[in-house]
Amino acid sequence: MSRKGKRRAASILRGVFLLLVCLVCLFPFVWMIMVSLRNRVDILDPTKIFVVPTLKNYEAIIEQSNILDFFKNSLIIAVISTLISLVVGSFAAYGFARYNWKKREDRAFWVLSQKFLPPMAVVIPYFMMASMAGLLDTRLVLIICYTTFNIPFTIWMMRGFIEDMPIELEEAGWVDGCSRFQGMYKILLPLITPGLVATSIFCVINSWNEFVFANFLTSIQAKTIPTSVMMYLSVSGVKWGEMAATGVLAVLPVLLFAVIVQKHMIRGLTFGSVKG
Repeated sequence: MSRKGKRRAASILRGVFLLLVCLVCLFPFVWMIMVSLRNRVDILDPTKIFVVPTLKNYEAIIEQSNILDFFKNSLIIAVISTLISLVVGSFAAYGFARYNWKKREDRAFWVLSQKFLPPMAVVIPYFMMASMAGLLDTRLVLIICYTTFNIPFTIWMMRGFIEDMPIELEEAGWVDGCSRFQGMYKILLPLITPGLVATSIFCVINSWNEFVFANFLTSIQAKTIPTSVMMYLSVSGVKWGEMAATGVLAVLPVLLFAVIVQKHMIRGLTFGSVKG
């Protein structure tokens, strides 16, 4: 076989391998969609592969489980906590990137170490403080918790993006009469927008999918989508259809958001990887 033929065969094998990997990764989500469109009898019968789809599970969770209220709670909490994290984290990242002070790297590592804390290690103190403050089962307590964990991540992400921007661009603005804040807003911000988008996606995903805080700190009023799956566990068995339908509705918003901003996300993830 010629060298060109070997390269073509290797390219085909690589494509087939990547296709199989994608199918394996997508199979759980596809299976969840299939289960959400089946009747309870068909779900419990593994011999039935092709069945008539039904929307009864989606009707049940919307009409009986108040899933739209949980969906609203998750949306409000994720959006607010992400916006706060981006604003506070970006300003802090600017300080780490543009200012020099004693033990700056030690402080930066300390900030990142806050992300290392497992939620189960701090959920009890959060529960006690929220109970004393009267914040249990409110959106505010979850916004505070998620913001606390998203800000360190935002600082480290945005610091890299800001450091990749030459400071001479801001200095040129200062010479033209811009203040430091105006230089950030008018010069730096448009350049690091891909980084902001990439960071916001991860913050939204972290806030949307979080389970531990939402499960321990809320019960009814501020219940979120991930914790709502617990309602389908009962002594009579697991309501697989309703649980799968809830899972599909929980995944769709984040998936659509990622698809809409995928161009900015790719730019943000590869930002500063090549310099020249």
